[in-house]
Amino acid sequence: MIHTRKAEKAGLVITISVFTGVTVNVLLCFLSYKFGLPAFLDTIGTIVLAVLGGMFPGVITALLTNAASTFFNDQAYFFAFINILVGVLSTSFARKGHFQKLSNIAIFIPTVGFVSGLSSAVVQQSIYGKPQNELISLMTDGLSSSTGLLPFFAFLLINIALNILDKGVATLIACLIMTLLPDSIKELIGQRIQRQRPLSEDERSSIKEWSKDVRLSVRSRTALAMVGTSILLAVSVSAVCVKLYFDNVKEERLAEARNAARLASEVIDADLVDDYILYGAKAPGYTETAQMIQNIWASYPNVMYLYAVHPEEEGFRYVFDAEGYEGSPESYAPGELVPYEEGDREMAAMMMTGQEVEPNETVDSWGWLITVSYPLKNKDGITVCYVSSDVSMEVLSTFLRDFIFKIIYIIFAIIIVVMAFAFWITGVYTAYPITSMAYCLDHFAGADEDQKHLDENVKSIRSLDIQTHDETQMLYEAICRLTLDQTEQMRNVRRLSESTARMQDGLIITMADMVESRDSDTGAHIQKTAAYVRIIVEGLRKKGYYAEKINDKFVSDVVRSAPLHDVGKINISDGILNKPGKLSPEEFEIMKTHTTAGKKILENAISTVQGENYMKEARNMAAYHHERWDGKGYPEGLHGEVIPLSARIMAVADVFDALTSPRVYKPAFSMEQSIDMIKEGAGTQFDPKCVEVFLESINEVKLVLKKYNQSF
Repeated sequence: MIHTRKAEKAGLVITISVFTGVTVNVLLCFLSYKFGLPAFLDTIGTIVLAVLGGMFPGVITALLTNAASTFFNDQAYFFAFINILVGVLSTSFARKGHFQKLSNIAIFIPTVGFVSGLSSAVVQQSIYGKPQNELISLMTDGLSSSTGLLPFFAFLLINIALNILDKGVATLIACLIMTLLPDSIKELIGQRIQRQRPLSEDERSSIKEWSKDVRLSVRSRTALAMVGTSILLAVSVSAVCVKLYFDNVKEERLAEARNAARLASEVIDADLVDDYILYGAKAPGYTETAQMIQNIWASYPNVMYLYAVHPEEEGFRYVFDAEGYEGSPESYAPGELVPYEEGDREMAAMMMTGQEVEPNETVDSWGWLITVSYPLKNKDGITVCYVSSDVSMEVLSTFLRDFIFKIIYIIFAIIIVVMAFAFWITGVYTAYPITSMAYCLDHFAGADEDQKHLDENVKSIRSLDIQTHDETQMLYEAICRLTLDQTEQMRNVRRLSESTARMQDGLIITMADMVESRDSDTGAHIQKTAAYVRIIVEGLRKKGYYAEKINDKFVSDVVRSAPLHDVGKINISDGILNKPGKLSPEEFEIMKTHTTAGKKILENAISTVQGENYMKEARNMAAYHHERWDGKGYPEGLHGEVIPLSARIMAVADVFDALTSPRVYKPAFSMEQSIDMIKEGAGTQFDPKCVEVFLESINEVKLVLKKYNQSF
């Protein structure tokens, strides 16, 4: 709950900071707009919040700035995405630490100025067709006329230069503000709204390195999904809105065209149409009728052309022409024949039959027009001409083009905001917690059987304190329970294993003591040989000898089972085992059988226990500790590395103890004599590497001898 309260505090601080940033931006923008300056300085708060608080606060500050600016500049919405881009670029530079050096700030200013200048020039040109600021417009005209540049390119250069100046001043002011702000306030603004324990810089670096092979993160995937959905929704809704608006306006204009044609037909005397065609203005009532048609046309501003024509084989024969179509050549005189346009022929064919015709949409030399024609019948019911009105769709298409551009710019701004929000929300509630959990779990799994590491990783996982109050928190709590239970289970298994190992070690010592108690000369033989074995095997590992073989398990197995190397002597009679003199050849052959007897005893034990266990090394030592490096040993005459490593180690330990210990048939040799004999046996009787590490650890050997044999 501590981190939840911190997150709430961070949220409040960021809200206040955003409000302050928006206020500064809007105030400066209002002053600039009021005095007609060619700069706005509306990105100072955006840059400060983006650098100190991150992308989301910066983007929100930019969006709210333009939203508030619409109260005095109704075009500000269309430029929102430019301010938002400034926030994004500021965040990107800040994350790389570029705001710490003047040289990097010098790169940031032209970069953001170029992006802003290019973007705002495109927006103004696409929507308005010219600069919106009078001063910039005058500067553009001057540059264009003096250099011969096209007006747009002149405007583009001036706009980029002014934006570099504008963003340069804004950036320097923002840097000054950040320098003057106390560190405590900067830390408060920079607090991340997190639903877990904030990770240290080292932890974040480790997690970043650990997750570098992730192709597409949850955060990116979610953000892309939200942005894709937003684009699809925005495009669909915009397309539907544009279509509905277009159809509605088209229907309204068609209604105006119908009304104009109907009213005009009501003022024309159908029985006089032939006279109007023949005599024109000289025909009785023609001038008055033409004036009324002009008045009707003036009443419908969206009707671009109003006229009455008689269809013939070669073209339309004009009766009246209200000169309503702006930009038309001259008005057509009564009786003038005008050849058909390509799009008029089908409609004209129906007119010549006297039928009512549907509105005709054409795109020809007159532009994009929709023509509504109303048949005028005489007293005999014969259609003598058609009263037609044209509405132009050119203005509507231009309006829709501008509308679509405006929608695109607004949608672009919204999409950037959605992306920033998606990155923020998925980071706080999904990506950040899940990545932290996955990282800790991976380390937990890698701890293997090391109880200390397991305990440390459990503490690390539980210290995350994820408080998202959703499925992520449920997953986190389940992981905490799982890792804790598994750690405790491993602890119990380890205790049981250690207890079993102690029991096994006790049985080994008991068995070895049973054998040793029958031998009157071997005083502490099993203890000393086990100590020598440990010295040799650890010496080999330290020097990297037989690295493929020697590991923690091998060392443990060899040392623990060393006391069993003479277990086969249990089959040797007391008369031979404790004979005070030298053994006869026959007796020696019997004595040699203790190796095969020991091998058999331990193989029977292995088959009973089954599986891999330390007794296999005990078998190797019991069976082969009298083998020689040169192959002249017994019982099988093995040589070199064919002899099991544990047996080669035991061979040195066993012989050295035999040399330094008194027997019924000999006195003990001195330390120097014993060492010399071991040296002489290197490469013939013993593995030279075992002898090497044994002699290098002679001080440890002496301590063992002193412990068990006071004469040394």
